[in-house]
Amino acid sequence: MNPVDSPSPQRAAVLAFLQRELAAGRAPSLAEIALAFGFASRNAARKHVQALVADGLLEQTTGRSRGLRLPGGPADLLPLAVLGRVAAGQPIGADIGLDQQLWLDRRLFSPTPDYLLKVQGDSMIDDGILDGDLVGVQRSADARDGQTVIARIDGELTIKRLQRTPRRIRLLPRNPAHAPIEIERGQDFAIEGVYCGLLRQG
Repeated sequence: MNPVDSPSPQRAAVLAFLQRELAAGRAPSLAEIALAFGFASRNAARKHVQALVADGLLEQTTGRSRGLRLPGGPADLLPLAVLGRVAAGQPIGADIGLDQQLWLDRRLFSPTPDYLLKVQGDSMIDDGILDGDLVGVQRSADARDGQTVIARIDGELTIKRLQRTPRRIRLLPRNPAHAPIEIERGQDFAIEGVYCGLLRQG
């Protein structure tokens, strides 16, 4: 590449940030890019993005606030990282760390997930979630009653259906062989995300 065509250090840093985020299945908004680099306004982020698109280093779908994608990636494919395991049974520790990355048809999921987890166990079989499936997860710290969620209990992850009442929270299996999990007052509990769909390999 001719030196005059090389991105400036700051633009190269923006490109590296966007490549990392897009490869992980996240398409940052201009506001998020500006925040990540301390830009005073979204306009500075827009100029960097427009220059990278003009150089062919990024592709952008017009009319969409999060329309960025990596060159060569079809518009209907979504890059998703597999970040470990989630229990469909008793909670298990998550193997946090990039296990693999897959390009998947975004129409498999609703809403759009941020990452994938591999299911271990059979407590959700009545909802069609089987041992070995890859489930899409959209990051969220909250969920509605009745939604299937990925929850962290005492540092371990499980996938269950959320039952929320004014007095208690329960995590319900979808297999009569498994008992519901009652969340005790003061217990270390957090919702990590909501279930978006699945991929069954093999």
